[in-house]
Amino acid sequence: MSFMNVLSLLGGLGLFLFGMKIMGDGLEKAAGNRLKKILGYVTHNRFLAMLAGIVITAVIQSSSATTVMVVGFVNASLISLTQAVGVIMGANIGTTVTSLLLSVKIDFAAVFACIGLLLTMLPKKYNTARQFGDICLGLGILFVGMNTMSSAMKPLQDWDVFKNAMTGITNPIVGVLVGVIITAVLQSSSASVGILQALAGEGLIPLQGSMFILFGQNIGTCVTALIACSGATTAAKRAAVVHLLFNVIGAVLFTVLAVLLPVDQWIIALAPDNLRLQIAFIHIIFNVTTTALLLPAAKVLEKIACLVVRQKNDTLVEGEPMRLQYFDERLLKTPPIAAAQLFKEVQRMGDIAMSNFTGAMACFENWDESKADEIARNEEVLDFLNKEITSCLVEVRGLDLNEKDAHMVGTLFHVVNDWERVGDHAVNVLDAARLRQTEEIKFSAKAVAELENLSGMVMDQLNTAVAMFLAQSTDPTAFQAVEDVEEEIDNLTEALREHHVERVKNKKCSAKNGMLYLDILTNLERIGDHAENIATSTERLVPVNSKW
Repeated sequence: MSFMNVLSLLGGLGLFLFGMKIMGDGLEKAAGNRLKKILGYVTHNRFLAMLAGIVITAVIQSSSATTVMVVGFVNASLISLTQAVGVIMGANIGTTVTSLLLSVKIDFAAVFACIGLLLTMLPKKYNTARQFGDICLGLGILFVGMNTMSSAMKPLQDWDVFKNAMTGITNPIVGVLVGVIITAVLQSSSASVGILQALAGEGLIPLQGSMFILFGQNIGTCVTALIACSGATTAAKRAAVVHLLFNVIGAVLFTVLAVLLPVDQWIIALAPDNLRLQIAFIHIIFNVTTTALLLPAAKVLEKIACLVVRQKNDTLVEGEPMRLQYFDERLLKTPPIAAAQLFKEVQRMGDIAMSNFTGAMACFENWDESKADEIARNEEVLDFLNKEITSCLVEVRGLDLNEKDAHMVGTLFHVVNDWERVGDHAVNVLDAARLRQTEEIKFSAKAVAELENLSGMVMDQLNTAVAMFLAQSTDPTAFQAVEDVEEEIDNLTEALREHHVERVKNKKCSAKNGMLYLDILTNLERIGDHAENIATSTERLVPVNSKW
């Protein structure tokens, strides 16, 4: 085998993987928003979850990518471990579509490449057709890569070293190990199965040896998910372990059957003159049969995974955890879901900031040391979330988002900063409350009533801001109402300052009390300003001709 043959083989593999990426990216763009709906159906039962796994993997043509996505969903608490089990099993069935297409003796390369090229040249207003063009173009490149690999492998028929090496593949253990290693290196079961079909199609590997390699390839595809779950939650790690258990059990079962029974002869009878199709049939039978056997035993797999990956006691910490709870970097493969999860992270940040504000005002009225400690811990979490969410927003904004999600992400940049500032002002109020406690500063009943009245207005404004943020409101009437309330807060704050200055002049209040009182007024007013910013954040970013 010459150097040019090796170069052609590697080039064909590169085209195969590149075509798969283009196709997967195009399908994700076209179906990304629908994945949210699919996840909604997943919550019903394990059979629907399995169907969701089949559909998603048939769309993106990679069980490894689907499983990594599922690990991300579990890590972000989008789905539970029980729901993930069904999706993972379905993913193994969905990935057989590629091997089936590669086994049909039709020049798909020319057909899909031509269709894809024509569709991608359409004007931008035909966005859906252009996305379908990306899918077809990716498929065309994939088949070109497959044909290139097949041509490059023909000289191997006359290479004694290779033929002698292939004789060892008939050993079940050797065959399975070869399959595991190839798929673990390529990080793609579809690509490794494609290479196997190319080798078999050129008569370089017998069907029995191909079966053992195929069983190993199903184990090798688990490596991607196992790598992806490092640093993930316990539930996410268990999802990856379930994926491994599923494929190991299936590989062991079918390897034993292939040794004891003439399985290869049965498969040959289904497609006598097409070795590629025979491999595709084995792939389908392996995954469908394993799913049929193990889906009813999903609970058992979960229990085994729970025994393998134990719950760590140190994960049960008091208060808000110092991490993102809803977003996971694996979700970047599905931009619409990534954007939606960051929205939930910002919502969580708002809940913490509002909790700190109400807690600080409660401490001002009646000092509570434990509440003060909780607010201090929460402030550290807010600072952490501000940094992490902003970093994730930068990444998500660089992805291919639809108009609605793109503007929502733009809104979040501003809202994150506003919630962080609300938290800062809440801490300032807490510091004033602490000073009042340590210095035993007394306020008149009227002064306390004034602060309670203003803080109540600010809290109402915050609640309105949250409601408008969650609804992504674009109602001009609502915006005007928020601005009117903000003006009332500003006017009341100014009036209270003047009243307090009069009390100090009339020596009804000490200078120290006056400074503390005015400091609280300033912080309450600033919180009101940020509440207005949050409520009207969408108004600043929605384009004039937007339809949402």
